[in-house]
Amino acid sequence: MLSNKEALFKKSILLVALANLSYFFVEFFVARNIHATSLFADSIDFLEDASINLLIFLALHWTSKNKARLGKVLAIILVIPAFAFLYTAWQKFYVPSVPDPSMLSITGVGALLINFSCVYILVKFRNYQGSLSRAAFLSARNDALANIAIIFAGLISFIWYSIWPDLLVGFFIMTINLDAAKEIWEASESSDIELKP
Repeated sequence: MLSNKEALFKKSILLVALANLSYFFVEFFVARNIHATSLFADSIDFLEDASINLLIFLALHWTSKNKARLGKVLAIILVIPAFAFLYTAWQKFYVPSVPDPSMLSITGVGALLINFSCVYILVKFRNYQGSLSRAAFLSARNDALANIAIIFAGLISFIWYSIWPDLLVGFFIMTINLDAAKEIWEASESSDIELKP
């Protein structure tokens, strides 16, 4: 029998997973159409967040030791958008194209609304299930920061029509994902230490 908090956490995690999966399709479609490196990296990030939250949903009744191990897996998953960004950035240097500033900003605003909603849902659980809930919360928080940067990149592109605002935001997204991965890995290491006799 689930406690009230556990049932609410489970429902919240599933809702966040579905919200992320839905907006992945929106952002990925727009990124491909306007050739936006930052949106592409962020769309992969939405897919990664959906995966993280679904894994957490499935792992809620695992042992503490297995949850700590899953925390390490989630830290590795957080690194995936960094590689996706590096690949698209590399392509951008060979075929430079400036994304449509309006679509970049509008899509960034939509992503920000989704991520603020996810942060609002998860903030009360950020320390509830150790590294697992921390992973979900950090993913949503980092995405909200990335979306603000995407909106600014779109606004700057109205004035400075260049590939650089889009690329710099992509680098920013990569950096915050790597930092979150490190934090989650360290949290799962702490859990491992606490579990050892």
